[in-house]
Amino acid sequence: TAPYEVEYEEELYVAGNMVIWSRGSKNQASYVYKAFTVDSPVQMCHMLMLLLFPLIGPGLFESRLQYVSDSALRVVYTCHEPSIIMTYDTQQCTHTVWTLRKVTPEEQTTVLKCPDQPGPVHTPNAAPSFLSTHLRNVTRLDSPASPLHCHALHNQSRIPTSPGLHSRVHSPSISNMAALRYVHAGGYWIRLEKHTIHAFSAVCILYTGYTMILFNFFHFLQYSFLPKFHILLISSKDIHTMLVLEANGSLVLYTGVTRVSKVFVPGLLSPTFSVQNHQPQLSTPLENISTPARATVQHMSRLEEVGMPSPVLEVRSTTQHHESSWLEDSSFQQAAPHIHTLRDPVSNRVTLELSSGSMLRITIPELATSELVKRCLQAIRFILPKDTAMKVLVKWYNSYNAPGGPSMHLEWNLFVTCLMTMMGYNTERLTWTRNLHFEVPLSPVIAPKKARPADTGSDEDWGYLRCSDYHWQVYMRPAVAVQGLEPVSPPGGVDNHESVLGLESSALLFPHIPVLCYVLHLLYEDLKLDELQRSGARALVGLLQQLAKDLQLEDFIDLYWRDYPSFIKTFKEACVIDQAQMELMTWPVFLDGEAPCVFSWLSRCLRGQDVAPFPYLLGICERTKLLVLSYALYVVGDEDAISTNMLKYLSRLSAGQKKNTSDPFLRRQSSVKPAPSSECLAEKLVVWLTSAGFTLKDLESVPFGVALPIRDAIYLCREHPCSDWSEEVCALIGRQDLTRQAHKVTLANRKSTVGLNVMLEPPVTSEADEEEDGMTDLHPEVTGLIWSQDLRVQEVRRLLQSSRPIRVNVLHLPEVSDHEYIEEKENKLLQLCQRTMALPVGRGLFTLFSYHPVPTEPLPVPKLNLTGRAPPRNTMVDLNSGNIDVPPNMTCWPSFHNGVAAGLKIAPASQVESAWIAYNKPKSADLANEYAGFLMALGLNGHLTKLATLNIHDYLTKGHEMTSIGLLLGVSAAKLGTMDMSITRLLSIHIPALLPPTSTELDVPHSVQVAAVVGIGLVYQGTGHRHNAEVLLAEIGRPPGPEMEYCTDRESYSLAAGLALGMVCLGHGSNLIGMTDLNVPEQLYQYMVGGHRRTHAGISREKHKSPSYQIKEGDTINVDVTCPGATLALAMIYLKTNNRSIADWLKAPDTMFLLDFIKPEFLLLRTLARCLIMWDEIFPNADWVTSNVPQIIQENIGNQEQTPISEDLNMETLVQAHDYIIAGGCLAVGFRFAGSANSDAFDCLTGQYNLQTCLSMVLLAVSMVMAGSGNLKVLQLCRFLHKRTFGEMNYGFHMAHHMALGLLFLGGGRYTLSTSNSAIAALLCALYPHFPAHSTDNRYHLQALRHLAVLAAEPRLLVPVDVDTLKPCYALLDVTYKETQWYEETTVELMAPTMLPELNLLKRIKVKGPRYWELNIDISKGTQHLQSILSKDGVLYVKLRAGQLPYKDDPQGWKSLLAPNLNNRSAEVRTFKPEAISTFTSDVALVSFAEYFCRASENMKHKQETVALLSAILYECVTQEYPEVLPTHISIDQAVRTLDRDNLCETFSLWQMKLVLELCESRGRGLLLSSEFLPVMKSSADRALDRWLCDNSHVLQAYMRRQPMNNDTDVNMLACFLVYHSIPSLKNTVASDLEGCSCFPKLLLKSSQLGVPVRALLRLSPLLLQKQDSRV
Repeated sequence: TAPYEVEYEEELYVAGNMVIWSRGSKNQASYVYKAFTVDSPVQMCHMLMLLLFPLIGPGLFESRLQYVSDSALRVVYTCHEPSIIMTYDTQQCTHTVWTLRKVTPEEQTTVLKCPDQPGPVHTPNAAPSFLSTHLRNVTRLDSPASPLHCHALHNQSRIPTSPGLHSRVHSPSISNMAALRYVHAGGYWIRLEKHTIHAFSAVCILYTGYTMILFNFFHFLQYSFLPKFHILLISSKDIHTMLVLEANGSLVLYTGVTRVSKVFVPGLLSPTFSVQNHQPQLSTPLENISTPARATVQHMSRLEEVGMPSPVLEVRSTTQHHESSWLEDSSFQQAAPHIHTLRDPVSNRVTLELSSGSMLRITIPELATSELVKRCLQAIRFILPKDTAMKVLVKWYNSYNAPGGPSMHLEWNLFVTCLMTMMGYNTERLTWTRNLHFEVPLSPVIAPKKARPADTGSDEDWGYLRCSDYHWQVYMRPAVAVQGLEPVSPPGGVDNHESVLGLESSALLFPHIPVLCYVLHLLYEDLKLDELQRSGARALVGLLQQLAKDLQLEDFIDLYWRDYPSFIKTFKEACVIDQAQMELMTWPVFLDGEAPCVFSWLSRCLRGQDVAPFPYLLGICERTKLLVLSYALYVVGDEDAISTNMLKYLSRLSAGQKKNTSDPFLRRQSSVKPAPSSECLAEKLVVWLTSAGFTLKDLESVPFGVALPIRDAIYLCREHPCSDWSEEVCALIGRQDLTRQAHKVTLANRKSTVGLNVMLEPPVTSEADEEEDGMTDLHPEVTGLIWSQDLRVQEVRRLLQSSRPIRVNVLHLPEVSDHEYIEEKENKLLQLCQRTMALPVGRGLFTLFSYHPVPTEPLPVPKLNLTGRAPPRNTMVDLNSGNIDVPPNMTCWPSFHNGVAAGLKIAPASQVESAWIAYNKPKSADLANEYAGFLMALGLNGHLTKLATLNIHDYLTKGHEMTSIGLLLGVSAAKLGTMDMSITRLLSIHIPALLPPTSTELDVPHSVQVAAVVGIGLVYQGTGHRHNAEVLLAEIGRPPGPEMEYCTDRESYSLAAGLALGMVCLGHGSNLIGMTDLNVPEQLYQYMVGGHRRTHAGISREKHKSPSYQIKEGDTINVDVTCPGATLALAMIYLKTNNRSIADWLKAPDTMFLLDFIKPEFLLLRTLARCLIMWDEIFPNADWVTSNVPQIIQENIGNQEQTPISEDLNMETLVQAHDYIIAGGCLAVGFRFAGSANSDAFDCLTGQYNLQTCLSMVLLAVSMVMAGSGNLKVLQLCRFLHKRTFGEMNYGFHMAHHMALGLLFLGGGRYTLSTSNSAIAALLCALYPHFPAHSTDNRYHLQALRHLAVLAAEPRLLVPVDVDTLKPCYALLDVTYKETQWYEETTVELMAPTMLPELNLLKRIKVKGPRYWELNIDISKGTQHLQSILSKDGVLYVKLRAGQLPYKDDPQGWKSLLAPNLNNRSAEVRTFKPEAISTFTSDVALVSFAEYFCRASENMKHKQETVALLSAILYECVTQEYPEVLPTHISIDQAVRTLDRDNLCETFSLWQMKLVLELCESRGRGLLLSSEFLPVMKSSADRALDRWLCDNSHVLQAYMRRQPMNNDTDVNMLACFLVYHSIPSLKNTVASDLEGCSCFPKLLLKSSQLGVPVRALLRLSPLLLQKQDSRV
C-alpha cells in the first residue's frame, strides 16, 4: 500500500450531547466512523499524553506515563517549527509550553495496558486529572530559591487533532479503541526532554504559577515574576526577539535571556512614565549562565521595589545610548489607554489590544535598514564571542532606535560612531568622526532633505555644503575645480600635524579591534566585487584606514591608499596605542600575512602564478567565494575547485581560529592530470554558477574586468549548448530560445487563453465555413510553411466537408418526364450520399487533436447534410420526398462517425471535465448517435477517464446500442494495456463467455458484444493474460446457437475475438507463459484451414449443448467465419518475431486444387499476416511484392500469350488470387514503412493498380507510408477516386478512399503513424481490408473499429519558432540516423517544419547555422527531451543571429547585411548607419545607443572620432553576438581617457582594465574584445603612465624608500602606476635590496622572488640601476 494512503485525517464534531467521529484519507472522502450520545452536554478538552519527569531528585515523584485529561486545560497556541504547543489551565491561570515527538513502541505498550484514571470529568467542576494535581503540588512545594521542576522538551512534530485525544474524558469505552487506533496509525505524543536551540533563535518559555523560565538550549534561568503577562515571538531577518507585555503594562523586547529594551508606542502612556527623569537603564546578558545552578533568583518583595522589572540583572550604563525603542517621534497623551493584550503576530508586526477596546497595529523596528550596516553587523556577530556580539547588537539596537533617532541616510555615520565608541575611541576628538554628526552623503544631489524653516534656504546651507567632504573631494580634482573660489581646507579643519590621541582600553570591543579590522576588511573586499555596493566600500574604507593606521598595519594602509589615493590622503590623524595596550588585544593568526586583496588574487590567477587560499566569511562574503572559485575553475583550470579542492583556493575564517600547520598553499598536487578543454570548463562553470543561484542580473553587478572570464565561458557555452540544460542555465548563457524551450511554452502563449494549440486567429472565411465544416481549427501558419506553394489544405477541406448541400447535376432530356426526372435526381443524390456519409471517418483523421474546447461552450459538431441542390435554379433535392426507396436507418452509423470526427478534434492536453462531457449530451434523440461517437472519441484521446462512474452507468442502462458501443470502446482505449479491473467488470457484463455459467442471461445486442470483445483486447493489450486468452480463443470458433442466438453477423464476432486475442498476446510469439496446454498456434491454424471441431472445455461448454435452430454446421469448423480472425491473431501474436515455421503456415497455396478452396480475400490476409511475422524481410520494391505470389500463378499470369493454358487451370481464380496477394504485399509494405515517407516504398506502391478492392488497399498502403506528409501525387489520386460515384463505388470504397485522404493529412500534417506493436495492432483493426457494402453493414467488421487508427498516430512534426517574434519559421536541420544492418550512420539535411523519422532510428538532431544559433538534441542519451518537445505541438524555439534574415524573407541569403564581402578593410565595412541596427538586434538598449551615440550631428563635429569609435564598437559587439560586452568597451575607453587627463581619483576602473588585459594575454588575443581596440587602449594607458614617470620619477623613488610625501604631490597617478604594473607593497628592506643590485640580471632575479612582473621591472630598472650608477 502506498504510504500516503494510511495517513488519516480525523475530526470530532460536538453539538450538545451528540459526538460524531469522522475519518478519511487524502484520497477519499471522509465518512462517519462512530457516533454516540452522552447524558450531559459535552465540554471540549484536550488530551495530552505526558511523561512526567521532575528534576527535583529521586524519590519524590516517580516517572509516570499517562494521559492528560483535564477539562481545565486549553491548547492556546501551536507551532510547527519549532514543534511546540502551549496549554492554559483555566483554574490556575497558568501557561505551559511543551514540545512534541513521536511515541516509542515501549510507551505504546505502557499506555495501552495502563488502567483508566478514576473520576468522571463530564462537567467543568469535575475533579482535576493527575497532571493538574501534580502541577499544583509542585507549585506548593516550590520554595522561591529552589529550581523549578523543569519539564524538558523535545521537538519533532505538531500534535494532530485526533478524536483519540478528545473522547477519552467522555467515553472510556471509546478512549481505549481510539488510543489503540491512534497509536497504530503512528500518532504523535508529548515527551519531555532537554532542548538545544541556536543562541539567537527564538527561545522557548515554560512558566507555571508565578514563575517564568527562559532557556536557550544550554542554560536554564529562573526568576520570580508577576502572575499575568503575555508573550509573542517576533522574528525578523536579523534577530529573533520576544515581545513581552509585563504585568505593569510595560512592553519589553527580549532576545534569548537578554533584555533588549522597552518599546514605547506613540499615544500610549508608559506605566512607569512620570515627571521625574529616571536614569536610563541598559540591560546586559548575565555572565556565567552556562548552568541552571548559577541562576540568580529575585523574590516578589524585591520586585515591588524595582520600577522596571526584568528577568536579568539590571546594570546602570554611563554611555550616551538610550534604552527605549521609539516607533515614531510623538508626545504622550495624558489620558491614554493602556495595553490589555497582544495578538496576531506576523514577522515583526503585532496588534496591541487596548483597554478601551480599540486595536493598534505596530511594527517592531528592524536591526538596521542600511544594507552596509546590516552586513557589518553580520560580520561582527560572526567573529565575536556570542555574549560580546549580543552586547554589541543590543547597544546598536538601542542607539539606532532611540527617541529622535537618525534618519535613513545618517545610519552609517551613527554606526561608525557607535562602533568606534565601543572600541574605545573618543569620537569627539577625532576630526573625521566628529564631522560625521552633521555631514551629508557623498552626493548632495541625492541626499534626502530634512524639513527646514523656509524653502528658499539660507547662507548657512552654502557654507555647510562647502565644508562637506563631498566638496573637498570635488576640489581635489584639478580638472573640475571651480574658478574664483578661495581655497578651502579639508572638512573640519584637518590639522597638518598628527594629534596625539589614545584609546580607552576598558571598552567593550577594545580587545577585539584587530579581528574586527580584519573581518571588516574582508567585507570591504567583497563589496568591491559588487558595482552596486561601491559607495558602501568607499564609506567603509574610512573606518578601515583609521583602524589600520592605529594598529600600524602597513600593508592594509598601502592597500586602501592604492584604492582611494585622494580620499585616503585627507586622513591625517592617528591614535597612539602603546605596547601594553597592544598586548591586551587579541591578535588572530590570520593577521600575520599580507593584506588580502581580491583583485590582486584574481590578477595572479590570470598571470599563472601560484595563489594562496583567499580568506572569506561563510554566509557573508559569498560573492568572494563565488568569484574566487570561478577563477580557480575556469582560469586556473582546476575541475575540482568547486568540489574537493575548495580549500586549496579558499580559507574559511572562524572565531578563535588557530594556525593551520598544513597550509593548502604548500600542498600542491604532484600528479599531473590532462588539462580539460575550455568548452568543458565553461560548461562546468555555468552549471555550477546556476546551482549557486547566480543569474545574469548578478553578473551585471560584477565589475567588468572580473566578469570577463565568466562572460567568456558563457559565450563558449552559447555557441554549443546542451539541449538538456535547465531553464536557469539557458537564461545565464543568454539563449532565450533554450530558456523558452525549457519553460515548455507552447504556440498558444500569446493569443489564446482557450487552448494550447490556438496560435493565431482563424483564417478569414465565410460564416458558413466558420460554423459548419468542422475544419477551421488547423494552424494556418504551420500548414502555410509546410505547403507554401499551393492550396492543398483548402482542397482537402473541400473534399472532406459534409455540411453543405451536394450539387446534383442531372441532364434533363426531352423524353424524360418531370416525375422521372425528379426520381433520377433523387437516385443521383442517393448515390452521392454514399460518399457524403463516408466522409466523417476521413475528416476525423484530418482534424485530429487540433482543437481546445471552451469549458463553457458545447463542442461544435458539423452537420451531415444529405440534401442536394440542382442547377440551374439551385432547387432543393431531398431523399425524404418518398419518390424513391431509401434504406432504413441509413444515417445511423454515418452520424456515429460524424460524432467521432467532431470529438477527435479535441487535443489530449485540453481541460475536459466530467461535467463538460455530460453538458454536451444532446436533448434531441435524433442526435444520440452523434453523442455516442463523441464518447468514443473522448476515449481515443484519453479524456473519458474523467467521466464519472455514475454517468457511465447511466449511459449503459439506457440500452442505446450506439451509446454502448461508443462508451465501451472509448473507455477501453483510454485504459489501453492497464488491465483495469473496473473496466474489465464493465466489459464482462456484455460478453456472455466471461460470465459465470449460473449468471442471468442478458439480452446484449450483437454489435455491443463485438465492441466489448475488442475492448477486452485493448484493456489487456500485450499482457498475455491467460484466462482472457483462453476465452477469446474459444470465441473465435463459437458455434451458432443455442437456439436462435448467434446466427447473424457471426463473422464480425469471430474477427473481433481474433483481433482481441492477438492484442492480448501481442508480440509474445512462442513466449506465451502458462499457455502451452492451450496450443494457441495450432488451434488458430485449425481455425484458418478448417477441420474437425474440438470439444469445448471450461465454463462455456454448457452453452453449446443446445443446437442452433437456423444453421447446421455439424462438427466441422466453418472456415469462412473463423479464418480472418485466426489469421490476424497469428499475425499479431508472432508480430516481428521472424518465426519462419509459423510464417510458412500462411504461405499461399501453390496448386490449383488448393487455390480453389480458399477465398481470394483470405489470400490477402494470409499474405499480410505472413509478412508482418517476417517483419525484417519486407523490402520496398516491386520484386519483393511479386515474390509473395506462388510459382503457378506467376507462370500462368505472365505467359498467357506465349504458352497455351491448361484446361485444369481456372484463369479467373488465378487472376483474382494474384491481385489479392499483390494487395496483401502492398499492405505489408504500408505497415512496414508507415509514417516514414520512404521514397522507395512510395515508388513501389504507386505502380501497383488493379481491381477496385486492390486499388483501395494499395491507396491505403501508400497513404500509410506518406501519412502526415500531404503528398501531392497521392492527393491527386484521392481526388480522382472522390469524383467517381458511379458503378461499383459503394459506401465502403468511399470510406477507404477518404480514410486514405485523412491519413495523408493526419492531424493537419502534425501527426504521422508509428510502427510500434501497439500501433500495428490498432491499424489492423482500423484498416481491415473488408469494407462495408452499405452504411448499415457490420457483418464482417464493426464500423466503429475504423477509428482505432487514431491509436497509431504520434506527433513527429518539428516546428521551429522564432523566439523573438513567436512565429513559426523555416530552419535548416541536420538529422543523423543511427547505424543499422541496412545502412551506415547517415546525416540528411532537412528544412523544418518537417516530419521527423521514428525517434528510435535517430541519433542526433541539430539546428544548423549560419542563420540561427546552433542547437544539438542528442537522442542517443534518451528520447524523453525530444518527445516532450513533439508532444507540446513540436515547438522548437530558435534564435536568429544578428544581421541575418529568415529563410522566408531571404531564401538564398543575398539580402543580409552581412552578405557583402567583408575582406575589404575600409571603415565603411566596419561601421554602419544607425538606422540599420534594428536589422541586427531588437534590444531596445542597443537601438537607443545607436540613435544617441553613433549618429553624428552638427554639434559634434569636433567629436567625430568618438562617434566613429562608438560605431565600430557597436558593430563589433552586435555582429559577433556579444552585445553584453559593449559596456566593457566603453568603460575601458573612459578609464583610459580619464587616465590620460591625469584625473583618476580611484584606481577601481584601472584594476578592471588591468584584469582584462591580463585575461587576453593569457588566453589569446582578441578574446571577446576586438583585436584592434584593446591594443590601442593598452598603448594609450602605457603612454600616459610612462609620461607621468618621466616627469615624476622622484615620487616613485620616494615611495619605494618609504619617504614622506609632500601635500602637493599628485599621489593619484602614483597609485595608478603601482596598480597597473602590479608592483607589490615593498617594505624598506625590500626596496634597499632592489636598489643594491648592480646589473639587470640580478635585479630580475630578486624581483622575480618578490613577485614583481617583468613588465613593471622594465619601468623600474632605469630608476634602480641609475641610483647604483650614481653611487659608483
